[in-house]
Amino acid sequence: MIKNIRIENYALIESLDVDFHSGFSVITGETGAGKSIILGAIGLLLGQRADSKSIKTNATKCVVEATFDVSSYELASFFDENDLDFDGQSCVIRREVTSAGKSRAFINDTPVQLTMMKEIGEKLIDIHSQHKNLLLGNENFQLNVLDIFAQNADVLNDYKSKYKDYKDICEKYDEAVSQYEKISHDEDYLRFLYNELSDANLSPDEQNELEKESETLSHSEDIKQALGTASSLLSDGGESSDSLQLIRQCLQSLQSITSVYDDVAPLCERLDTCYIELKDISDEIVSLDERVEYNPTRLEWVNERLNVIYSLQKKHHVQTVDELLKLRDSLDEKLSLIDNNDEIIEELRKKMDDSYAECRKVADKLSERRVQASAHLEGKMVDLLFPLGMPNVRFKVDVNAGESFSADDNVRLTPTGYDTVNFLFSANKNSALQSVSQVASGGEIARVMLSMKAMIAGIVKLPTIIFDEIDTGVSGSIAEKMAKMMREMGDSDRQVISITHLPQIAAMGAHHYKVYKEDNEDSTVSHIVELTNDQRVEEVAHMLSGEVLTEAALENAKSLLKS
Repeated sequence: MIKNIRIENYALIESLDVDFHSGFSVITGETGAGKSIILGAIGLLLGQRADSKSIKTNATKCVVEATFDVSSYELASFFDENDLDFDGQSCVIRREVTSAGKSRAFINDTPVQLTMMKEIGEKLIDIHSQHKNLLLGNENFQLNVLDIFAQNADVLNDYKSKYKDYKDICEKYDEAVSQYEKISHDEDYLRFLYNELSDANLSPDEQNELEKESETLSHSEDIKQALGTASSLLSDGGESSDSLQLIRQCLQSLQSITSVYDDVAPLCERLDTCYIELKDISDEIVSLDERVEYNPTRLEWVNERLNVIYSLQKKHHVQTVDELLKLRDSLDEKLSLIDNNDEIIEELRKKMDDSYAECRKVADKLSERRVQASAHLEGKMVDLLFPLGMPNVRFKVDVNAGESFSADDNVRLTPTGYDTVNFLFSANKNSALQSVSQVASGGEIARVMLSMKAMIAGIVKLPTIIFDEIDTGVSGSIAEKMAKMMREMGDSDRQVISITHLPQIAAMGAHHYKVYKEDNEDSTVSHIVELTNDQRVEEVAHMLSGEVLTEAALENAKSLLKS
């Protein structure tokens, strides 16, 4: 639950630091005083979108920080899984927004993503504002309420896992059928393309090797002439012009004097190395000359082969033989799908049917639990609504299975099973049961939503619940009864905060906070303070009589607070 909230430079708030208590608290204040601003700041801690326009004028940054007591709520696993510091007692959440639009989030001084802030926020605070009453007409909301009441979390998680597997198989099946339908129309053309590429009998390095061979064959005469000249200059010109022979003779001449003039020994070594290298070059030139031949027939075949490769590359808009080979393999897979289509699709269909059966089994269990819980939920809601000024109330949970789409009684599965839920309601004896959102008045919807929150609160152990003017449309004794319900919710190791304009609810709080604003020289600033007993009397009296305090209003306020 919230122990402390600190807000700096947010909207009309310059600096605010307030402590909160467990149990039932109320917040009052004139319209426009800043109650919604405080809720907006808390919303930042729940990961809501930050707007730099909400930063107070002339400030560079706004900060919202809340300290929570989480000692009773088994959140250690969350902190362990996300590698966050945790002392087992408290948690500090902070959000910073700069005037440049940048936002940073922290949990126990560790920077985190907004998704993580949202995740922990959902475990700590539930804010029920007026617009959430509209959810009462939403089938998904109604189904969620029933699942919470039935404590279906584990079964629902199991179902969602199996449903995901089922949808994945369905997607593969649909893709296979669609692909088959698409390629079967072009089977003849695909088979022609595949045969053309297959008959070409291509190999990965073939193009490079053929292009080199074509270049060599096209210039074979020039190559042989150059090789012959080089070979002749080295060793085929006779004794007077044989380069190798001359070097050999020079080496022998120097070697003959090494015994009497050792300074020529290094020169002998260098000449010997040159001779060996040149002899090796001469042999390689001869070998190359023998390998090169003038072969017009081979050249013609090589060029024809290259023309086949170039033609295929141009036809299929590719640059390499590797791409042609990949295209051939792709065509082979498509043709294989056509040839083996019946077996492939039948195998996928069987997997889909098996996955559906597993999913349906859990969906049946979900539906059974929902039907069983619906009767208990109906009774619980009547018990809660009866004292809220609805002596003739009737409440029914209509659980309907989804429509069948086959003769085998297969129903269409959704991410939450196959059930649809409709809450039916009547507050009067002579009125037929109808959808609650269509027949209930604003005040009745407020009471229905409060009753649901009270019912759910006993199951989902949320530390803090904030009601933002849930009393809209009610007054008098009904408001007092709603306040008692909220106070009872706060008696169960829970923090309940109600923002209200009704004195009957304000008087019921164990703690009372007032939001007000004041003008200074250059701006308007919002504040919040916890009221003393005497201040509470005056505040409730103002809520009863308006701006001018009367003795009767003061006495009435004292009576409300005392009761």
